[in-house]
Amino acid sequence: MELRHLRYFQALAATLNFTRAAEKSHVTQSTLSHQIKQLEEELGVPLFERVGKKVLLTEAGETLLDQIGPAMRMIDEATWHIKDASEVVKGTIRVGATHSFNIRLVPDCVAAFLNRHPSIKVVVEELSGNEITERLKQDQIDLGISYRPRDQTDLHFEPLYNEELKLVVGKNHPLAKRKKIRMVELQMVRMTLLPEYFSTRQILDECFAAARVEPQVVVELNSVMPMIELVKKTDLATIVSEMVVPEREDLKVIPIEDPTPMRTPGLLWVRGGPQSEAVRHFVNSVRRYSSQG
Repeated sequence: MELRHLRYFQALAATLNFTRAAEKSHVTQSTLSHQIKQLEEELGVPLFERVGKKVLLTEAGETLLDQIGPAMRMIDEATWHIKDASEVVKGTIRVGATHSFNIRLVPDCVAAFLNRHPSIKVVVEELSGNEITERLKQDQIDLGISYRPRDQTDLHFEPLYNEELKLVVGKNHPLAKRKKIRMVELQMVRMTLLPEYFSTRQILDECFAAARVEPQVVVELNSVMPMIELVKKTDLATIVSEMVVPEREDLKVIPIEDPTPMRTPGLLWVRGGPQSEAVRHFVNSVRRYSSQG
C-alpha cells in the first residue's frame, strides 16, 4: 500500500464519481480504477459498491476513510508547512461562518493566517447554517465554518471538535447556584432560544424530546448575543456554547446532563469541487487552531 492509493481512495470517497475523482487526481479514469482495485485486493474487502451508475462507500470504506483522515491531514500539514516558508500564495478566500464562530475562532484563525500569508485577501460573511449550504452550492463562498448539514450529500463536512451546549442564567436566577443540572429539570423553565430553523435549536429539541421535557420558550432570537443580554436582564435562561459567553460576573454557566447537548463544528465545502491553494492553506490554518484548542 502506497500513499497514492490512499490519495486516490480519498478523492473517490469525496466525489463518489470515477470521472471527477480522476480529474481531481490528475490521472486517467482507468488508472484510478486500477489503483482502487489494487487497494481493495490488498485489504481483502471492497471499499466501494457500484449500484448502476452510482458509487457508494461500503462499511469498510467508511471505516478506512475515518481512520486515515488524521494521518493524511498530518501529512498535508507537514507539506503545507514546508511550502509556507517557500511560497508566496495570493488570491481571495470567501468564508461563511455562523455567529458563534465569528466571535473567537474565525478572528483568531484569520489573524494567524494573515501572519503567514499577508498577500491573501479574506472575506468573511456571518451567515446561518442554511445560508452557508446554499451559498456553497451557488459558488458564492469557498468554505463554510458551521455544523453538519442535514441531507446535504453534495457537501463534504470535516468535523473539527465536539463542544457541549450549557445552560446560562443570570446571577439571581433560581438555578444560578447549581453546579450541574439534568435535562429533565428544565421542564417549564422560561427560556430564550434560537428559532427552530437553526441546527442548534434542532439539536436541543431532540434532547428535550429524549428527556420528555417541554421548556417554556417565551422569546426566540436569531442571534446569540441578544439572547445573552436578555438573560442578564430577566429571569430567562438559555442554552448556548460556553465560548460565546463574554462576561461571567452577571452570568452563571451550568453543565447539562442526561442527555448532554453536543454540537460538532466543522469545515464545509462542495464535495469534489476545486479548491485554490489559498483555500487549502486557510483550511490547514483552521485545523491547526482547532487542534490546539
